[in-house]
Amino acid sequence: MKLLIVDDEPKIRQVVKEYALASGYEVDEAADGMEAIEKASNLKYDLILMDIMMPYVNGIEAAERIKAKEIDSSILFLSAKNEEYDKLAAFGVGADDYVTKPFSPKELMARINAILNRNAKKHNVFNFGTLSIDMTARKVLIDNEEVKLSPKEYDLLFYLVLNKNIALSRQQLLSNVWGYDFFGEDRTVDTHIKTLRSNLGKYRDCIVTLRAVGYKFEYNENK
Repeated sequence: MKLLIVDDEPKIRQVVKEYALASGYEVDEAADGMEAIEKASNLKYDLILMDIMMPYVNGIEAAERIKAKEIDSSILFLSAKNEEYDKLAAFGVGADDYVTKPFSPKELMARINAILNRNAKKHNVFNFGTLSIDMTARKVLIDNEEVKLSPKEYDLLFYLVLNKNIALSRQQLLSNVWGYDFFGEDRTVDTHIKTLRSNLGKYRDCIVTLRAVGYKFEYNENK
């Protein structure tokens, strides 16, 4: 996931950049609206964090020109203004959210995460920290590095994620991942879980063993 931080104040760009990098995002910067339009026209950003009051081209006009190019990037506005008019103008050009200055960097990141997660689910992509699971493309990334899984490991992971926080018995997993006509044993599930955990590295604990039951996928962002 890649963010473009657009603000004419270097200190604000730096603070947001540090938090975004710590959250596992790739980050690019622009110091004004014109630079934002140029970068968004040539590079793909999942979200543009746009200040409103900037020299040359303000954030509202920059967003309007970016949207006119049919660039599919979410936009979150930052502004020192808290007037209804400004908020209406922002949402009128397609803003996904609006945050007033001064702001809490942690709250800002929570809003960014919420926007990107909503968008990802529309495209069958699920993000847990720096773990990204694209079910349509059958691709798994950790820290932007692709993790290679076996076909059955992909199927198993996808089924667990689609049923996040739900206890799944080994028999359920056998029936839904291997198929009702599969005549294997419960140990087949355990063996694949073991190799899947190994491949997930630092996210191995997302697959929780439920004693005498089976498994579930669980992600705790505070860990």
